[in-house]
Parts: sequence; C-alpha cells; structure tokens
Amino acid sequence: MTDRPDSPDSANLSPSAPDQETNPATRRGENSHQESDTDNRPDLPGQIPVLPVRDVVIFNYTILPLFVGRDTSVQAVEAALQSNRYLLILTQKDEQVEKPGPEDLHKIGTVVMIMRILKLPDGRLKLLVQGVSRACALAISEDKPYMEAEIEPLPEPEDIHPSVELEAMIRAAREQSERILALRGMASPDIINVLNSIEHPGRLSDLIASNLRLKISEAQELLECLDPVERLKIVNEHLAKEAEVASMQAHIQETAREGMDKAQREYYLREQLKAIRKELGEKAVNDDSDIAELTEALEKAKLPAEVQKEADKQLKRLSTMHPESSEAGVVRNYLEWLAELPWTKTSRDRLNILKAKTILDEDHYGLEKVKDRILEFLSIRKLNPRSKGPILCFVGPPGVGKTSLGRSIARSIGRRFQRMSLGGMKDEAEIRGHRRTYVGALPGRIIQSIKQAGTRNPVLMLDEVDKIGSDFRGDPSSALLEVLDPEQNCNFSDHFLNLPFDLSKVTFICTANYLENIPGPLRDRMEIIRLPGYTMQEKIGIAERFLIARQKKENGLKDKDISFAGPVLKEIIRGYTREAGVRNLEREIGSICRKLARKKAEGNKGPFTVTEDSLKDLLGVPRFLDDDLENKPLPGLAVGLAWTPYGGEVLNVEVSIMPGKGALTLTGQLGDVMKESAQAAVTYARSHASELGIDPKFNAKTDLHVHVPAGATPKDGPSAGVTLAVALVSALSGKSVRNGLCMTGEITLRGRVLPVGGIKEKILAAVAHGLSDALIPKQNKKDLEEIPADLLKQIRVHTVDRLDEALDFAFSAPAPKKTRKKTA
Repeated sequence: MTDRPDSPDSANLSPSAPDQETNPATRRGENSHQESDTDNRPDLPGQIPVLPVRDVVIFNYTILPLFVGRDTSVQAVEAALQSNRYLLILTQKDEQVEKPGPEDLHKIGTVVMIMRILKLPDGRLKLLVQGVSRACALAISEDKPYMEAEIEPLPEPEDIHPSVELEAMIRAAREQSERILALRGMASPDIINVLNSIEHPGRLSDLIASNLRLKISEAQELLECLDPVERLKIVNEHLAKEAEVASMQAHIQETAREGMDKAQREYYLREQLKAIRKELGEKAVNDDSDIAELTEALEKAKLPAEVQKEADKQLKRLSTMHPESSEAGVVRNYLEWLAELPWTKTSRDRLNILKAKTILDEDHYGLEKVKDRILEFLSIRKLNPRSKGPILCFVGPPGVGKTSLGRSIARSIGRRFQRMSLGGMKDEAEIRGHRRTYVGALPGRIIQSIKQAGTRNPVLMLDEVDKIGSDFRGDPSSALLEVLDPEQNCNFSDHFLNLPFDLSKVTFICTANYLENIPGPLRDRMEIIRLPGYTMQEKIGIAERFLIARQKKENGLKDKDISFAGPVLKEIIRGYTREAGVRNLEREIGSICRKLARKKAEGNKGPFTVTEDSLKDLLGVPRFLDDDLENKPLPGLAVGLAWTPYGGEVLNVEVSIMPGKGALTLTGQLGDVMKESAQAAVTYARSHASELGIDPKFNAKTDLHVHVPAGATPKDGPSAGVTLAVALVSALSGKSVRNGLCMTGEITLRGRVLPVGGIKEKILAAVAHGLSDALIPKQNKKDLEEIPADLLKQIRVHTVDRLDEALDFAFSAPAPKKTRKKTA
C-alpha cells in the first residue's frame, strides 16, 4: 500500500497534508460507506470539464486530495463548481508535459465529484474528490479556457455470474491483501472487515489497486480493463509480486534485527564478564588489553601533534568496534604502523672525514674520483648538518661496486643501511602504498624500509633506478619525484598512512646502468657520478685484497691452503672474463676454490698453488682468445671501438665489393644511427673519390656489403662512423689498414670527426685485446686525463679532427713496435 508524492494536479497522500486520511482502515471505511450510495448515483452529464493529472490514476469510490495549480485546471474546477461539481480526471501519458493537449491524455479516466475545496495562499486549489464512474472521452474540445470532454460512462456490470473460479480469485485477493498487511504490521480487524464486506469483483479490484504500489502505466491498464473478473485476475498477479517483495523486506528486517540483538547481547555479556573479573581481581584481557597496549606504544613513539590527533581519533573508533570485525583489524593494523615508525628517532652521525676515507679505501680499490666526491658530500654534511644535500646517483657497468659504495657511506657515518631494488617495478603503490580501503593494504616500500631501519635518517639505496617500468597501475618514477626532491620530501604522504612523514633526513643514493633510461625530471633531481670500468691493475688489486680472501672463506679454505702464482690472475682476466666489473672474475676464483676444496675434502691436504699451466684443468679452455682479431691486415677490414653498459668492446668492420649497380647492403643487426653512418661514409667516399685514389664511377658498377660481427648482437650509435669510412675506403682502394690500429668517432658529410663518449672504457678494451694504436676525436683528448698513466703507456693514442687525417694515418706504415709485456 502506498502514498503518492505531491505535485501539481496530482494526488497527495502525504501525512502532513490536511484532510488526509493516512490510516488504511479509515480510507477503506470511506470506500465502504460510498459503496452503499452507488445505487442512487445521479446521471452524469454529457459534457464535463477535464482535469489532467500527472502521476496518479483515480479508481471508482476512491477519495483523494488533489492540488490544482495550472490556470486551465483552475478554470476547469471553477466551471465544475458552477454546474454539477463533476470533473473528468484523465492521466497524462507523459508527466513532463507542462501544457497537455487532448493528444497527451489517456482516453479513459474517472469522473469524480468535488466534495470539498480549499484555496491556498499561493493561488493553488486543494480539492477533495471521490471517484464516481469510469468514463471514456469521446471528444475533447479546447474552445473554452479549459478542456471539456464529451463522455460515455462505463458503468460496472452488476449481473456477474458466480463461479468457483471467481470465488477462488476473490478469496485469494483477500488473503494476499491480509498477508501483505500483516507483513507490514498494518493489519487490523476494521481493514479485514472492509475487505470481507465487498463481494463485487470489480469494486474489490479497484479498492486493492488504489492502495497497491503500481506504476502509472500498470494502474492505467487496470483502469481501462472493463471486465471485473479479468481486472481481479490482474490484481491477483500484482498482489503475488507485492507479497513476495513484502516477504523479502520482512526477512531482511528480521535478519538485521537478529544481528543487532546478537551484538547487544554480546556487549552486555562482555560488560558482565569485565565486572566479574574486576570483582575477582583478574587482569583485563582481550580487546581492552589490546587498546591499552596500543595506547602505551603510541605514547612511547612520541608522535607529532598531527599524527597524535589522528591516532587518538582511530583509538576512539577502535574502542567502539567489535574486536572480531574486519574494520577493527584494519584500524588496529594502522595504529600498529603509527606506533612502530621512527617519527623522531635518529641515529647520531659520525662525520669523521679521515675515518670515512679509511673505510672507503678498505672497502674499495681505486675509484679515486668517486671517493673524493663522496668525501666532499660528507664534508658538507659535517659543516652544515641542516643542508639539503644532493641525491647521489652512481652510474656504471655491473660489478664495479655501486651498491657496496652505498654500504661504505652508511658505515662511515654510522647510519643504518637499507637497500630497495626498483628493477621491474611497475606499480606506483610500491612507492606510495595502498589506501586502507583495500584488503591487505600496506604502506609503500619507502616507509617499510624506514621502519626496518628503525631510524628516520638511514642511508636508503634505490637500486636499479633505470629499470623502473610503468603500466595501468601507474608510473613509479613519477612517484619518486616527490621522494627525491629535498624541497618536497619533508612532507611525503604515503597513501596508507595518509599523514605527512619527513624524509628530508634520509640519505638517498641511487644506482643505474643506463643513464638514458632514467626519465628526465627524475634525472634532474640527482647528481650523476659515473663509475668507469676497472683497469687490469685495478682488477688484480681487487682480487688480491678482497675476492680471493672472500672465496677462500666461503669455500672453507684457509689462507695457507691456496695461493695464486704471479701472472695467473692476468690470465684469468684475459682468457676467462671480458667485463668492466669484477663479478665474473670473482665467479672464476670461486670456481677454482671449489675444485681445490673438493681435493682437500678427498684427502689431499695441499697447500695448492694455482699456476698458468693448471688453469686449463681448473677452468677449462679459455673463453676469450686474442686471435679473434685478424692478425694479417686485409683490404676492407678495420677495427672499431664501442661502448656498452657492461664496458668497452672491440668491433671488426668488414667491407666487401662486387660487381653491381651501386647497392649498399648492411648486415650484423645494425641500428638506424649506425646505418646512417655507413651511408655518410659512402657519400664521403664518392665526393672525395679522386683524392682517395678511388674510381669516381665505383657507385655505378660496384655493390658494397658492410658486415659487423657478431651478427646476433644488436649494434647502434654514431661512434662507428670513422671505422666504417676507413673500412670502406680500404676496400675500394685495395689498401690495408695498419696492423694493431683501432678507432672511434662520429663523422659528418664534410669529413669532420666529432667527439663520442666512453673513451676510457674503449681504451681499456683496446688494451685488453693487445692493440697498439688508437684513433680518437681531437675533442676527446680531455678524456684521456681519466685514464691511468700506466694504461696509456701500453697503447699509443692519436687524436684527429678530420676524416682525411684518420685515413692518412690508417694507411701509413706502422711505427716500430714497442717491446712490452702483453696485457689485457
């Protein structure tokens, strides 16, 4: 049973409305009373004023209040009052239409009699009307200020043949109505008597339909159904649906009430249990003890004022929750994080620069420029503790000691060290944390690392910062912008905490292999410190001071059990490793120690000495040989130098010529930049053919094939320009490049040689392969200062500014060879 909302020209069953009977029993009583007068109902006139309504359908014998506000409707009411007080109520097809015409109204409606009228201060009229009869509007005229209809009354048939089916439908309607009223707590003897007193199926249908929660379209369908038996059948279908909904509502309310009763019962029982324990002198347990422990832990944490305010708020919430509820677990976990974070706890810095230098020298061999920059960084911290120092980023090949440098910095200043690997990270929540609304939410790894460190000023190393990814979950590198900005990280907000945490005391150190892979805004926040690859002497020194001793210990050997004879380390580096760092060198030393440890375990007590002759038995055949370069110079062959994130490399560039039509074939997985360098070399050779002693028409009758082994390795970059040009001219002219020469540099179409990067790594690779001469761009001469003097004694480095200088030197006779030891 329902009330309809207020609206102009619509029914108003709001409880606040005067003249409104909200009690169903009273309404049915009125209907019952009116039924007794239907036999004396006066004849209806042929023309009746029309009153359109929006959201209500009025049935026979129903008494309802209506609010009338439209001008045409007010005039229709006044016309009815001046004649016989009859109105034809027609429902609009679309309630949004403000000025309905005849085509906007349903043809079948209800003739009502105005029983009472009240004029409101705002000009509207409030009517109390009673349905008299169904009627069909045969024609609607708009000649007057209001609409008027010619009607045909549609009276209820009285001679309905009784049947068992009809009696069953009447009883079903009564019983379902009583059931719905009972489920809603509205059943009363008066209402039941009204339902039982109506025997006519049409009148019973109208009474029930006027109180059902029907849509306007459904109510209009019932109004237009003139067969009382069919109408009662439709009403029974609606009653069945309404009974099912009412039953479900009652079940939901009962379930909710049972849950509330259970919670209240448990609350009273817990209160009684606490009172009993108090009388017995027992200590409080369960949730009270948890809250007491959390309160004590939060007090010890010395939270900032803003954090303390939030903690007090969450403690108050927790005290009112059921201890086993999921929300209580979330709040408890949140408070535990607040209590365990080091909001004010810091470790005391030991900024002794001389001691820091000693520690760096103990932990690392070489890297003098890197150590100097670290000591400068620590010196500034000592002189100005409040300074916002730079974020250091160590960039270099794998295995050169980037991560261990961070540990040494932490050890030298007496701070805790935490390492956080960023490789493969694609979720922004890894940095900022998850919001507490998610199941299993946790703070980000920045906050987790600080909690593990136990102080708010640890040394936090962000490892592999160049390998961060991004996907639909966000971009972690963007989240790091706030973390690594000294001007912003004093108020870093983790999504889980939703409170500011000061990261300005944390010393952040980043590491990377590829500087180009770090996003520009993030790279701009860091000071880049490059760690070049180690020289031969540095690798030997690292092996003697650190690697051999560590591998002896890990494999259960004593210092006296194994020794490495003179040049054996050089042979290991040269024949079994080709790297910028020392990781593979340590693996090979470890492999030797494991094999000798097995011999000792089998009963051979040693001591063992590793010599050049025994290396093949211990490590197998050398993996790298110096004869991978052509010993005999041939036309079309040149040796280039390349830089990779793993150190310098030596490349053989081969050019072959054959009869053809000027086609240029490039193989060896060359990148776009390297292909463009080859095309630039061909253009230079064509434009300077006469000067170079080349047939000027070679491009019309010769095909060129440029190949750079190894074919499975991708290669790119502009630094092979000089090498490609020299190899191309060598093939076309038939001249061989001088033996032992390698080169690097970018070229232009006009023959200039431009500077390139990675000079130190490239010279290291040249020396490792036993090359005697190297050509580099003249503008790279300054980079030779970074190369140790003892390394430069092993190779002659020549600088050139133009390509013709490089060609002249490449095809000149080699200088007398220096007598020197072959090294790597």
